[in-house]
Amino acid sequence: MTRVYPSEPAGPFESPPITFEDAAGRTVEIRAYTGGGFEDFLEMYLAFDPKDRAQGIPPTNEPRIREWLESILTDDAVNVTASAEGRLVGHATLVPDGTEEYELAIFVLDDYQESGIGTRLITALLGAGEDHDIEQVWLSVERWNSAARALYRKVGFEPSKTESFEFEMSLRL
Repeated sequence: MTRVYPSEPAGPFESPPITFEDAAGRTVEIRAYTGGGFEDFLEMYLAFDPKDRAQGIPPTNEPRIREWLESILTDDAVNVTASAEGRLVGHATLVPDGTEEYELAIFVLDDYQESGIGTRLITALLGAGEDHDIEQVWLSVERWNSAARALYRKVGFEPSKTESFEFEMSLRL
């Protein structure tokens, strides 16, 4: 499938590491994933609220979560994490789709949503993507998820395919 990308790049975006205070007054650290900490990811995804799962991810049981994490925590993907209060609370990834394009996915635990972590996490991921010379990023979001669509637009994503159930957006770095 041929995606349509904006002609002008978005950004520039700040690369991790980034430390900031979220809207709830918590100190949040965003870091590039460089390996290790698999159990921290597992703990976060086991705690992930089922209502926040979209398009089948993250998976719902431990064996499937482990398998999924092994497929995205690879050297050819770009991953960043958000930690607060001594635990992993967010994760964002750019996964190559077999072309020169990368699919973006972002996850923030329910208790940490709507505090600015998602925005900072996604912009840090895009900054890390710039550092890896990634130029084309796309994502799909459920049509009803207006909050996520607004966040993606805020950081520079533009609609690229809107005729299906899933709303597809793209961004050029």
